[in-house]
Amino acid sequence: MLRRHRKIRLRLRKLEDAGLFTIGFWMAHLIRSDLPNWFPSLDGLYAFDVNYIWYLFLIFPLVPLCLEVHGFYNTSLLQNRGSRLWQLVKGACFAGIVVIFVNFVVRDDNIARSVVILFPFVGATLVWLKEELLRFWFHSKSAAAQVKKRVILVGTQQDLIEQEEELSRKSFGDLEVVSSFNLNESSSMKEFVDLVHKHSVNAVLINAGHTYFGKVEEAINACEIEGVEVWLTADFFKTQISKTTIDELFGQPILVFHSAPEESWQAVAKQIIDFLGALLLIVVSSPFLMVIALMVKFTTQGDILFRQQRSGLNGKPFTMLKFRSMINNAEQQKAELEACNEMSGPVFKVTEDPRITPIGFFLRKHSIDELPQLFNVLTGHMSLVGPRPLPVYEVAQFDDMAHRRRLSVRPGLTCLWQVAGRNNVKNFEDWVRLDLEYIDNWSLWLDFKILLRTIPIVLLGTGAK
Repeated sequence: MLRRHRKIRLRLRKLEDAGLFTIGFWMAHLIRSDLPNWFPSLDGLYAFDVNYIWYLFLIFPLVPLCLEVHGFYNTSLLQNRGSRLWQLVKGACFAGIVVIFVNFVVRDDNIARSVVILFPFVGATLVWLKEELLRFWFHSKSAAAQVKKRVILVGTQQDLIEQEEELSRKSFGDLEVVSSFNLNESSSMKEFVDLVHKHSVNAVLINAGHTYFGKVEEAINACEIEGVEVWLTADFFKTQISKTTIDELFGQPILVFHSAPEESWQAVAKQIIDFLGALLLIVVSSPFLMVIALMVKFTTQGDILFRQQRSGLNGKPFTMLKFRSMINNAEQQKAELEACNEMSGPVFKVTEDPRITPIGFFLRKHSIDELPQLFNVLTGHMSLVGPRPLPVYEVAQFDDMAHRRRLSVRPGLTCLWQVAGRNNVKNFEDWVRLDLEYIDNWSLWLDFKILLRTIPIVLLGTGAK
């Protein structure tokens, strides 16, 4: 199914699920209000009135977000029931935890705690019943007439075989291939038009990968006259990892190839979280930052902050800040320690680095030396989560250009490599692999999990020296 069709259906599903969970909240209240009939000690629950309306305004947008975060909307209705049920339960429980937390913060005593605890399970049950009814309806003849789209495949013989196999794997029954037309071997457009008439098709799917564009244009013009929708698969170039999207530039349709997270509402939310999070952490930790700055100043000679040119987004250099943890002329002594480098590739790292000062050892162990980078996050050069920024001269030494893809997102304070135990990752290839794994699977939920895993590492000083 085309993305625009999927988006419409997805929005409807989210509205349905949000509505069912709000009904589930009301039903949980009804269930709880009947319990005093059997258990008089539970009496005292207020009637469902205007006092509870604000819960509904919280639940309605919250539930679809929680279900989406846990992957419930990434799978088809016809896919494995068990995995979908587990995603539904996780999303519902997470929504319940948020509501319980909000209830605790506002200290609302008008509602029984059992209602807040019960509603996620009632809501999940209602959504699951809806899903089962839709699954049953989808297999009916009525659904086949309303949901399935009849399509004709157009392309070369090899394209037709590959396209039909792919549709059979991925369409989950919402597309029905009624015929095919080899555009390179068949010269008569009349034969093609007759197929369109015969099968009363909803759309024509043209694979233009190995087809003459002149004939493609003829087929599109024929469908234009008939009022039949044309889907043109624009896979002219075979890419390995890039995802392809359609966009528009001043009215011109554009194919976009990207192998990094594209602009989205999640990406916008990430930038907002980065700014507000960095600002909050700077304000909260400012007394602590002042103490550390004074300790560095009075226990060592040299500047309080260490400044170095690092490679940022797409390799653009920026000045990264750290509390100085080494002696003043550390960069000049680096050449003498090259033989002790423990990291493969262009990165330099020595566990027992003699240039580290006593206070610097403590700062590095608990990653306190990285705190000034909150100002880099505030100015937009870095993010809270992302691949660690490397010095410009180390990036220039990359012998595999595929390693530069780690520069396709903003560098961060913490990352998968950081939570994997930093010094335990000795191979630069493994380091890059973890960074690319983060880029290919990025989501706000992944950022949240990395931040949570970072906290005990920083407090305990594990994986860093």
